[in-house]
Amino acid sequence: MSGRTVLVASVAAVLVAGCGSTLTGTATWPGATLEKATLGAADFPPGVQYDRIIEQAGQPDNAGSPPSMLSRPEGCANAMTNVIAESAERGPGAAAKYVATYNGARIVMTVLSSPLDLAKLEAAAGRCAKFEAFFDPRSKGIPITTTELPPLGDDMLAYQQTMQLMGSPNSVYMAFQNVGRYGMFGIAFPTPDPRVEAKATLPQTFLDVFAKQAAKIRRAI
Repeated sequence: MSGRTVLVASVAAVLVAGCGSTLTGTATWPGATLEKATLGAADFPPGVQYDRIIEQAGQPDNAGSPPSMLSRPEGCANAMTNVIAESAERGPGAAAKYVATYNGARIVMTVLSSPLDLAKLEAAAGRCAKFEAFFDPRSKGIPITTTELPPLGDDMLAYQQTMQLMGSPNSVYMAFQNVGRYGMFGIAFPTPDPRVEAKATLPQTFLDVFAKQAAKIRRAI
């Protein structure tokens, strides 16, 4: 997630020049509202491992991550991320991120203080419904399909992306939604881990967490 942002504060009293009138209210920083709108550890069942993702100031998003794979058609390996990067704000108060880990799923969620461009996300998913990803131009392509999940609500997109790796299908699940002026997106990876008490079934557990996150945003705004 990258883009442009300006940290904006609403003050308790503002003198409007030329009018002489005063606006009153409670000071609210965008980051404070974002915290209220984001699921915390107490919102998950016992046994779920919850961790916040804290980005370092001045570091680009996903710093240190490996580069995106090449793809045919070009850009499909990172299509959704690129759309989000074009429109999402960044900086203090711009986003809150967390990971919820179950026995069976690792769910990474991001809540944004700006909306997503759902039309462009949908177009990117359609363009990359079938593509090949590869590590270098000389390597054999890995077939990947992007399949839309059944409609789950207004202003929401959800997909299953499946990679055929050495003849075996491996799927991840992605979802995107706008709630008011806030955007949210998540991705779920199938990760069996018997050390984690809480169990998950994909995609249902992921979609349940996603719906719960949307509901908390609605209560906060």
